[in-house]
Amino acid sequence: MPDLSHHARQLRDLADALEAQSDPTEDPFTPHPDTVEVINGRHTSRGQLNYAVPDALQLQRRIRRCNADSDVPHGDIVALALDTYLRAKGYLPDLKSPQADGS
Repeated sequence: MPDLSHHARQLRDLADALEAQSDPTEDPFTPHPDTVEVINGRHTSRGQLNYAVPDALQLQRRIRRCNADSDVPHGDIVALALDTYLRAKGYLPDLKSPQADGS
């Protein structure tokens, strides 16, 4: 039987490195720093995003309430939520600079 201790050690080292990169107590809904920088940019160009969504989810009402509670603009709430979801699914933006137009 071959000696696999070297491979086992490499796997343990890799697991330790991956664990060190992620903080399990960190809120998964914390926006990515690049996204925050783009949203907070003074000269960030914006485009309209129109999609039909189920009325039963009451998204417009919930966005208005979130805005009232947090003073985060409606468009920023949508941008943060969609960016967080898409990043989690592996769809990363191609941000060339903090002033990228997002197209």
